[in-house]
Amino acid sequence: MTDDNAISFFFEYEKKNKENLVRIITDFGNIDIELFQDTPYHRANFIFLTKKKYFDGEFFHRVVKDFIIQGGNSDNRSTSKKRRSIGKYLLPPDTKKGYKHHRGVISMPSSEIENPHKLASPYEFFIVQKKDGAYHLDGNYTAFGKVIKGMSVVDKIANLETDKREWPLDNVRFKTIIIK
Repeated sequence: MTDDNAISFFFEYEKKNKENLVRIITDFGNIDIELFQDTPYHRANFIFLTKKKYFDGEFFHRVVKDFIIQGGNSDNRSTSKKRRSIGKYLLPPDTKKGYKHHRGVISMPSSEIENPHKLASPYEFFIVQKKDGAYHLDGNYTAFGKVIKGMSVVDKIANLETDKREWPLDNVRFKTIIIK
């Protein structure tokens, strides 16, 4: 997949793949998320990556207490290999649906490349852990789902000790499965 064909692919993919409930499985417990139907490219991308088992064995690689936990991208060779097999693409922002970065919202970070259009990195996501939300992110990042069960697990992960790069000292691996 490439930037040239990703949007048309996900446009068609989301029509045939209407699942919107996903479980993130960690050693700390499960986090169940509901993906918003009206953020079709981001929902379809997350379902696609789950079905491709991209997230299996990935890490929560960025943990910021009282803010977010972020996962899906690491500098492991296995992660790079999985990304190469799927493709290199970005997703357009979908920030005008009115979703706010409340506690428990799942969102997609922007790519780290020069990115004036805030295109999203499709292989990563973050969950807002901050008790009173992270509203300064609204309009810059696409909220595409929310935690419906397991915020206590998010809190446990968010409270782990980290190194200077915000990586937990004890790795937090996860995988995702479709519930419905």
